[in-house]
Amino acid sequence: MSTIFTKIANGEIPSYKVAENEDYYAFLDIAPMAKGHTLVIPKKTEEDYIFNLDRNTYSGLCEFARKVAKAIEAAVPCKRVGVAVLGMEVPHTHIHLVPLNTEADMDFRKKKLELSQEEFSEIATSIYNEYVKIQ
Repeated sequence: MSTIFTKIANGEIPSYKVAENEDYYAFLDIAPMAKGHTLVIPKKTEEDYIFNLDRNTYSGLCEFARKVAKAIEAAVPCKRVGVAVLGMEVPHTHIHLVPLNTEADMDFRKKKLELSQEEFSEIATSIYNEYVKIQ
């Protein structure tokens, strides 16, 4: 059975896409810690633990995430983009990219932001436009 992230990458479930290529997909987290909080996934494997990915998939995912992080930095006011890989909530490897101004901005226990569809769309479009420039 496909994971929710596979269904998102396949377009079966709507998402706020910020970047995509043949192998990887990046989209806004719908329960963000900060504006621009993005999830990055491999499209061709549902492996749930990042360190079980084959070397090429792992390296490609990290490089794709780096480009997405640069796009987030350009689109969202922040001091840097934090990275986390937890993988406990969805059994599909995913990297969290979170715009940070302080270390406290990346506390998974804090209350999540509630954004309108318009806000999500504007943020996703801004990050996507910056990602396209990087290519």
